[in-house]
Amino acid sequence: MPLYQDEGVVLRTVKLGEADRIVTLLTRGHGKIRAVAKGVRRTKSRFGGRLEPFMRVSLLIAEGRSLDVVSQAESISAYAGSICSDFQAYTAANVICETADKLVVTEKEPAAAQYRLVLGALNALAKHAHDSSAIGDSYVLRALAIAGWTPRLRACVVCGEPISASLGWYFSIPAGGLMCVADHTPESKAISWDALCRLSALVEGDWGELDGVPVTQTIQRETHQMVEEWGEYYLERPIRSMRLLD
Repeated sequence: MPLYQDEGVVLRTVKLGEADRIVTLLTRGHGKIRAVAKGVRRTKSRFGGRLEPFMRVSLLIAEGRSLDVVSQAESISAYAGSICSDFQAYTAANVICETADKLVVTEKEPAAAQYRLVLGALNALAKHAHDSSAIGDSYVLRALAIAGWTPRLRACVVCGEPISASLGWYFSIPAGGLMCVADHTPESKAISWDALCRLSALVEGDWGELDGVPVTQTIQRETHQMVEEWGEYYLERPIRSMRLLD
């Protein structure tokens, strides 16, 4: 069977038979791939713990008719250990990997920007660089933005009225962003100014703003709910891992 090399992040695994697993990876050069890791569930597996979710690995893969086969796997960054020791980081990492898996649909189609974003998010979680929930929320919004679904948060999507703290604002997911009081539609929801500023910072990955401005649990819940609903609407399915953070 032809062989190819790549590096990737393990998004999820599924048991196969008595000792094998099907591993879903997002790779740098080949996009999303699914491959069989033979014997990985045995105690003396030659892969050890390298093919577990959140691990970044260097791979040698043999092409197969239906599924490829992992021939070699060497660890590059062992994000899993640090992430799994913290519940908030673990749940946020599951949000990231689930979103990436659902967002990158076509297998073996390069998705370099998505791969870099996943790496950055998992690296930040492993280093506990920022609040875990914020990392997960920011990842979801930025990953969807790369795919073409960026919320419009600078002006009303109907009339173009620029945002201002002195005016009331509504957020419409089907319409793709903010609506002013005069033009908002029935399905839109009122959004507070603080939540709007936080949502903008999450989309832009502005960690100076996110880390520097204290946020109440009310505002955090408000923005998290909007991120969850935005992801569910444009992915056309729920991000189940996000519900663990509610």
